[in-house]
Amino acid sequence: MAYDEGLAELMRADLSEEPGITEKKMFGGLCFLLDGNMVCGVHSGGGMFRVGKPAEAEAMAIEGARPMMFTARKMGGMIDVTDEALADDIRRRAWMALALSHARSLPPK
Repeated sequence: MAYDEGLAELMRADLSEEPGITEKKMFGGLCFLLDGNMVCGVHSGGGMFRVGKPAEAEAMAIEGARPMMFTARKMGGMIDVTDEALADDIRRRAWMALALSHARSLPPK
C-alpha cells in the first residue's frame, strides 16, 4: 500500500523554508532528509521521525507516538506515529522540531 500523499504534503509544507531538504523514496514510503540525514518520513499508516536517542522519551510522550520497528527490531532514536497523529499540526510540528534539531547536530553527508 502506498503512503498518503496528503500527509507527505503536510511534511513538505513544514519543511518548505528549511534549506538543505531533499526527498527520497525509501522504506516503502517517502523520507525527508536535511543535508543527507533523515529527518522524517511518511509510510502506509502514518509516519516516522528520527529524533535521536536523547530526545526519544520526549517524543514518545506525545500522544500517537510508538517505537519505530523495522524487521521486528526497535530502531533507537526513531519514533513511528499514526496517520491521525501525523495530521495534527501541533503534534507533527513538535516531533518535527525534535527531528530537525537532531539532524542539524549531524555532519552533512
